[in-house]
Amino acid sequence: MFDRDDGALDRVIRQLRQPVSIDPALDARVMEEIAADAAPGRLATPRPRFPLRGARWPWLAAAAVLGAILIARPWSAGGDTDALNAFQFVLVAPQASSVSLVGDFNDWDPARSPMQTAQGIWATTVPLPPGRYRYAFLVNGVEWRADPGAPRAGDDEFGTPSSVITVGGKGS
Repeated sequence: MFDRDDGALDRVIRQLRQPVSIDPALDARVMEEIAADAAPGRLATPRPRFPLRGARWPWLAAAAVLGAILIARPWSAGGDTDALNAFQFVLVAPQASSVSLVGDFNDWDPARSPMQTAQGIWATTVPLPPGRYRYAFLVNGVEWRADPGAPRAGDDEFGTPSSVITVGGKGS
C-alpha cells in the first residue's frame, strides 16, 4: 500500500521496546508524599502537588500519550494481520463536557464514536482495518482538536486540525 523503509521501521520498533529506567527512589518519594497527606493533624490547607501552576497539563498529556501508545501498539504483530485491530484513542480535556472521535473511519460522524471520561481523560476504542486514516477530536460539539500524541495531518480544505494514524496489515 505504501512504500517504506523496513530498516527504519525496525529501528523505531527496537527503540520503542527499550526498557525505560526509572529512579529506584521514586517509590519511596511517592510513599512519603502519600503518608504526609494522610498524617493526622495535617493542616486543612492543601499544598500544591506541582511546583508551578499549570505545570500539570504537560504531565497529564504525556501520561495520556504514553497510555495510548502502550495500549494501541500499532507495531506489534501477531495473529491474523488482516483482521481488525482495536485502537484506543485518548484525549486529556478536563474542562470538556463531551468529546467524540471523528475521522475517515466513521464518516466524521460524532455520534458513532463518543468518548467516555474518567476525571477529564477521555478515551474510546475503535476497530480499524489496515489503512491510513485522518481523525480529530470534537470537544463540546464545536471545537476540533488534533491528537497531541499523533502526527498532524496536512491542512484540509476546511482548515480544521486533524491527525493521522496508519494501521498496518499483511505485507505492510
